[in-house]
Amino acid sequence: MTFIGSSEHEGHRQAPLTAVVLVNLGTPDAPTAPALRRYLAEFLADPRVVETPRWLWWLILHGVILRIRPARSARAYATVWTERGSPLLFGSQALTDAVQARLDNTLGADAPTVKLAMSYGNPNLAAVLEELRARGMRRLLVVPLYPQYSGSTTASVFDAVSRQLQRWRWIPELRFVTEYYREPGYVQALAASVREHWQAHGRSERLLLSFHGIPGRYLVNGDPYYCQCQVTARLLRETLGLGEQELHVSFQSRVGREPWLQPYTDQTLVAWARSGVRRVDVMCPGFAIDCLETLEEIAGQNAEAFVHAGGERLSYIPALNHRPDHVETIAQLIGRQLSGWSPATSGASEISARLARVDAVHAAQDWLKGVKR
Repeated sequence: MTFIGSSEHEGHRQAPLTAVVLVNLGTPDAPTAPALRRYLAEFLADPRVVETPRWLWWLILHGVILRIRPARSARAYATVWTERGSPLLFGSQALTDAVQARLDNTLGADAPTVKLAMSYGNPNLAAVLEELRARGMRRLLVVPLYPQYSGSTTASVFDAVSRQLQRWRWIPELRFVTEYYREPGYVQALAASVREHWQAHGRSERLLLSFHGIPGRYLVNGDPYYCQCQVTARLLRETLGLGEQELHVSFQSRVGREPWLQPYTDQTLVAWARSGVRRVDVMCPGFAIDCLETLEEIAGQNAEAFVHAGGERLSYIPALNHRPDHVETIAQLIGRQLSGWSPATSGASEISARLARVDAVHAAQDWLKGVKR
């Protein structure tokens, strides 16, 4: 019987690590049909994402969607792919690195380790958690990069973290951020990005906030996402000093035939163009990092549709990405969540006590071997 040598027991010998994991949705490994098939199979199989009876959805997913959608999605991803790869991946990593640097500068040796993980695709959340466990993680703060809470996003991260921790004997202290839709720093960063865009490109007739949509029945069943989007919009409107007719809210990326949150972004833009609106600015406050939905869907498809319907220009305002004010907002959010946790570093007495516990485990192992003989 072997005890010592497992990652659980190696943890006795290590200084306790405090870790922060920033989690985003995910991205395929390449803009190809096989890569999209793998990614979509994982993403769309999540019962939090699609709340349909499993047996029925399995037939639809594997019988129809995964036969048709991968090639179409691959073409869309190819339009935003760069030499650095997926915009969502390198953008999320840039934010993670900047937050780590900010915390290092503020907390020094007491700064937590900040890692990036994806709910679907790579870097895989389960693998990141295992890596941190091997390094002696005893405290874990999870920060989903979704300002507004939804069961289809934030809760899916909680499910994935829980599934992984259920496999561990020695689980870490756990804290989890559910939303930050009304954080003053977040709202101020959005407002600053709008003002900077106006200064550089001029101000359009209307500002549209396009949030990712969810089926309307999710709202009826208690999901707070719609309400939180409206609060973010109201706070931003007040911060910018705009009237009701100057800032509007819509929802994008709907799929299927059932009603999703409305008004729909694409229909709103076409209707505006046909009614005589010539220039609009669009931002997507629900996306922390620019991705397919912002770059290809809004700045690409919707911009083209707006012009085709009679509009003059749709100007996309980039996501917050790794702007300094966004970095500061996430760093302050982390700092507040970590309050009450003593520094992760250990003195000589704590290390000695930990080694003594390892020796005790060794002694217990030797005793059990003797009993078996």
